[in-house]
Amino acid sequence: MVSGRIARPALKVALVVGTVLNVINNGGRIMAGQAVDPWHLVLNYLVPFCVSAYSAARNEAARERGD
Repeated sequence: MVSGRIARPALKVALVVGTVLNVINNGGRIMAGQAVDPWHLVLNYLVPFCVSAYSAARNEAARERGD
């Protein structure tokens, strides 16, 4: 489980980056009123969240080890 100290900033990153990715990847379809694959929408938010949370957790672990 990810601590709140890691999850909250990762969620903020995911919201910003995920929104940008959705505009880039699906903006034309959304503006045209076409259907967008919900799985792709979710992944555009999930991937930045996972990357941000992993990076923060790894940095925190390294700091605790004294690296």
